[in-house]
Amino acid sequence: MEFFLGTGKPRWLERAHVPLFISANRLADYKRRGDDMPHARTLWALDSGGFTKLQQDGTWGDADEFGGMVTRFVDECGAPPLWCAPQDWMCEDAIINGGTFNGLTFKGTKLSVQIHQELTVENLCYLRQEFPFIPWIPVLQGKTLSDYIRCDAMYRANGVDLRDEPLVGLGSVCRRQATSEITAIVETMWSRGVRRMHGFGVKTSGLREYGHLLVSADSQAWSSSARKRQYRRPGCTHPNDCRNCLTWALEWREGVLADLAADPGYHQGTLDLFAA
Repeated sequence: MEFFLGTGKPRWLERAHVPLFISANRLADYKRRGDDMPHARTLWALDSGGFTKLQQDGTWGDADEFGGMVTRFVDECGAPPLWCAPQDWMCEDAIINGGTFNGLTFKGTKLSVQIHQELTVENLCYLRQEFPFIPWIPVLQGKTLSDYIRCDAMYRANGVDLRDEPLVGLGSVCRRQATSEITAIVETMWSRGVRRMHGFGVKTSGLREYGHLLVSADSQAWSSSARKRQYRRPGCTHPNDCRNCLTWALEWREGVLADLAADPGYHQGTLDLFAA
């Protein structure tokens, strides 16, 4: 399993030397400011920034604009991303119903889970048709186990067999509290032949339970942990806590991987994310 370090600092692409997970929103900020784009010297993947987009706006923007934006990122960031997430529609209650949760205000799409899934599948197919040179991955979305099974069927009905895909994103899991629920989803999709999955924002406890069934995962928990604890590692000279500290982020990632390796209940997967 490859473990991507999530960060809101795209400039780390030039110096981190570990796989990074970068939000399209952060790269778009560079473009809006007129800053030079970072020149990637490490492996990376592109997050669509969909959770923030749907939280704030309750909808996605134009697919052609999004595809064009990602194309510019790929052209200008040196080493291209290993893969890019499409404009998928998350299915958390807050995203759909709106309201205030954990201090964040959600506009709410006011659409059903099934419509979110249909829009997710349609968007992938459209982006692959219009921007075939971008490595888009399909993303499974849902709320219940049966939802994910239905989403799989939707992809197949649209000519996308997830069993043949190099990578399939597993969406709407990072904010779930019940690790056992996610485990059941991962195990079921695995048993159905979907065996190259990426877990978005997977908790460490989740990695112990089902990490051996994932090709890759990402997390930015190092930043939220430093912010909530107001943690400042010894020797750091930057102001305030380590929420934006590369040194802390790398130490945190190494600690997570070491803890997993030492856990007798954790079984390292054998799939290679970078296999042809």
